[in-house]
Amino acid sequence: MNTPNSSNEYVLALDCPETRGIVHAVSGFLLEQGCDILESKQFDSQLDGHFFMRILFAAAEDPSGEPVGGPAGIDTLREAFGPVAEKFGMHWQLQTHRTKRRVLIMVSKFEHCLNDLLFRARIGELPIDIVGVVSNHPDHRGIVEWHSIPFFHVPVTAATKPAAEGRLMELVDRLDVELVILARYMQVLSDDLTRRLDGRAINIHHSFLPSFKGAKPYHQAHARGVKTVGATAHYVNAELDEGPIISQQVVEVDHTYTAEDLVAAGRDTERKALSNAVRWHCEGRVFLQGNRTVVLK
Repeated sequence: MNTPNSSNEYVLALDCPETRGIVHAVSGFLLEQGCDILESKQFDSQLDGHFFMRILFAAAEDPSGEPVGGPAGIDTLREAFGPVAEKFGMHWQLQTHRTKRRVLIMVSKFEHCLNDLLFRARIGELPIDIVGVVSNHPDHRGIVEWHSIPFFHVPVTAATKPAAEGRLMELVDRLDVELVILARYMQVLSDDLTRRLDGRAINIHHSFLPSFKGAKPYHQAHARGVKTVGATAHYVNAELDEGPIISQQVVEVDHTYTAEDLVAAGRDTERKALSNAVRWHCEGRVFLQGNRTVVLK
């Protein structure tokens, strides 16, 4: 019997052009390999004829009790699945379940999203290994280093921006970073950097854009009597705050809320939207489809 901490569980995520026989081929492959399907999610996009699938499965064990897909066996599973993937033109990945992704967090002055990610990672709620935190301000060094995580202060000015982005990519490469999280990092990334981080950088922002830009957006919203507060987590691309959306949170507010109440509500939505986006990305639940995403929750 498989336990929640079983070492023989794997996630297969794939997408390909829609055609008959995909589900049969994948399930048949897992049956031939002696695997048990624990969870299966799929979506067939009628708009463009594209198919998406995510399967959590448990691999069979050999006579010694070791999983077939163990440290060496996962390569065997990948090699065996190759012909199936090729037949259907699949884009796919096969990973060990609950594998922690190597993450680099970027932050400026606002610390609520940073603190939330640090806490969720510390208690094991998110499948991430935070390998470093980069900030253009030194304010959060203490809390980051308390978590025994390296802190990198990289100041940014108009004149030093190219060098700062070069330093960031040096860290991404040296630390073998799989995902960059902009946890209220208040600097616009260059087009070149966003291209280099395509599909592996997630940003969070409040939902008042484009109506309330600039300083104190919640105070601007309060002056206009808004009735909802929310946040959007999305992949970073060259279009400022308009990348493919992964997660959103919205809460209702009313006339009794002060501007400070709106700020507090906004912090909560930002934390939740960002943590959901990070979790779903790291669990292989998010598929990029042009300027939109498919999320198999």
